[in-house]
Amino acid sequence: MELDNAVKFFQGKTILITGATGFLAKVFVEKILRIQPNVNKLYLLVRASNNKSAKQRLYDEIISKELFKILCNNWGSKFDALISNKVKAVAGDISFENLGLNDSELREEMQKEIQIIVNVAASTDFSERYDDALDINTFGAFNVLNFGKKCDKVKLFLHISTAYVCGEEIGIILEKLKRRNDMNIFEEKRLAEEQLSQLQNQCIPDKAITSSMKEFGLERAKLNGWPNTYVFTKAMGEMLLERFKGDLPLVIIRPTIIASTYKQPFPGWIEGVRTIDSVLVNYGKGKLTCFPGNLNSALDVIPVDMVVNVMVVAIEVHYAQHQYSCETIYHVGTSSKNPLKLSDLRNLSHYYFTKNPWIDTNGQKVEAGKLIVFSTINRFFLYMKIKYVLPLKF
Repeated sequence: MELDNAVKFFQGKTILITGATGFLAKVFVEKILRIQPNVNKLYLLVRASNNKSAKQRLYDEIISKELFKILCNNWGSKFDALISNKVKAVAGDISFENLGLNDSELREEMQKEIQIIVNVAASTDFSERYDDALDINTFGAFNVLNFGKKCDKVKLFLHISTAYVCGEEIGIILEKLKRRNDMNIFEEKRLAEEQLSQLQNQCIPDKAITSSMKEFGLERAKLNGWPNTYVFTKAMGEMLLERFKGDLPLVIIRPTIIASTYKQPFPGWIEGVRTIDSVLVNYGKGKLTCFPGNLNSALDVIPVDMVVNVMVVAIEVHYAQHQYSCETIYHVGTSSKNPLKLSDLRNLSHYYFTKNPWIDTNGQKVEAGKLIVFSTINRFFLYMKIKYVLPLKF
């Protein structure tokens, strides 16, 4: 019923979507065009040198993907016209003020029309350079918010975060206890700029600077109670939005590990090798034979189309709700009601690769044995020593 209401709601709406070439944003764009082709316009912010290059990226990296095959088949010869009329790629970068929109006429047009902002842009590298992660995950979100405040008709800011902004705490974590009002986020930016300046003054190679800035990010994250640069900078991005949103309705969505599509537009679509996928691929190739972990641990995986459904319904429900003084936060995961345990993943992956073995470069089938899972790190190290270290010494 909620999705039925959302279909009607999106008619005539104008939406800005950042991070448009990313996995989640593509599925969101396809969903909106499929359920409500009478949407007024989707502005897709794309990193490019100019709008012509942005339009080329739109077709090369978004519209031409298999994800859009059902939409394309449904519209047939009118598909190109649909995209041309409803989707507009604009060259920009959330790392800059005004999103790096150099075309003043286009910027003014967008600020007059945009009603909803969906901020999906992010750097998801766990050990990204600290300066780059801050620019995108923290101050990038801040720049999108400030741009949104300049939009005459904007009624909702929807921000995609991550469930892991809570850090490494366990159990039920109250939202009010998670917030860090004492953190000086602008000081973190100053420290990153100072560190980068010192490294550049030493005239060391760019590769060494990148490595040092990655290490610096991990140091700052762990010092402040987060396990890596990604979740630390995403958490700080949330904090800036919470502090400076003003009267703009803010919805934050925190998905867990996003996986392939479950049902829509068709099952099993994914792009590239993502977080948990690398484990499965290496297991199928016979390269991963053991793994430290608890077989009863839940691997919180959520299909991307389910995340998009939450985004769609949340926009419809919270649009123009100025009466709420605080933001609305949704955690999107599966562990509480339908957990996927490590034991399930081991059994399912073994079953799959037994039925559908990986074919190596020589055309030979790779036999994947059942993954060995060590319950303690000491057992894992002992196995590695016996299996690899001692034979190498001999």
